[in-house]
Amino acid sequence: MHSSPEDPGPNDPSPTARERLHEVIFEADTKSGRIFDILLLWGIVASTGVVMLESVESVRAEFGPLLTRAEWAFTGLFTVEYLLRLLAVRRPLRYARSFFGVIDLLSILPTWLTLVIPGTQPLMAVRAIRLLRVFRVLKLGNFVAQGDLLMEALRASRVKILVFLFAVLNLTVVLGAVMYLVEGPVNGFTSIPMGMYWAIVTLTTVGYGDITPASDLGRLISSVVMVIGYGVIAIPTGIVSVEIARAMRPAVSTQACLSCSLSGHDADAVHCKHCGTRL
Repeated sequence: MHSSPEDPGPNDPSPTARERLHEVIFEADTKSGRIFDILLLWGIVASTGVVMLESVESVRAEFGPLLTRAEWAFTGLFTVEYLLRLLAVRRPLRYARSFFGVIDLLSILPTWLTLVIPGTQPLMAVRAIRLLRVFRVLKLGNFVAQGDLLMEALRASRVKILVFLFAVLNLTVVLGAVMYLVEGPVNGFTSIPMGMYWAIVTLTTVGYGDITPASDLGRLISSVVMVIGYGVIAIPTGIVSVEIARAMRPAVSTQACLSCSLSGHDADAVHCKHCGTRL
């Protein structure tokens, strides 16, 4: 996260100015770049706070004009910053289509849209997404790598989780029908969907308590469902944990040593890790 989508090259018409601008805006390893990013993050926090305060009716009634001026001031600064980012790269369109390029554009569009479409102010809260730049400022790139690992594990386990959720959905249908027959409308179970709502609340151990069984059989079923709920919560965690462990496991080759028949070597291994024979 220490570079832009495009680095300036030596063939630019004004390479020195563009490279300097690129260094300040896109690089966090230099003093000027770090100061710029820290000021930018504080500006994002402040502007997001202004949007949040403006949504509170009592605050808006008393400080509405001041908040509006502050919002336009932040929008002006962020607009200039966005244009400078486009100037700092060799291919502005490519940056504009990148993740941060789109987020940067979305962070200023809502304010300008209020000139044409009133009521779009709440969309300005999208600026909070720009706080992702803190990973670059604080050099937490390793956290991003771990995030990629988690996403890979979730993708690998999506089929198992979907099957599990489908099984849970079937279970809630059965429980909803059972509780509708056991308790009936007298105790609040006015329909099978209402029974399904109770089953979901009980299985997830949320327990709102707005619908509760009154009969002894209904309470027995509730006790069983609550116990099952703890297992329901643990299963997806186990599925994802297995995939995370599998993703973290280094790749191994299928080669077996000719001398000792040991397998499971690293993918880039040249010699057997047990006897030293060349693979």
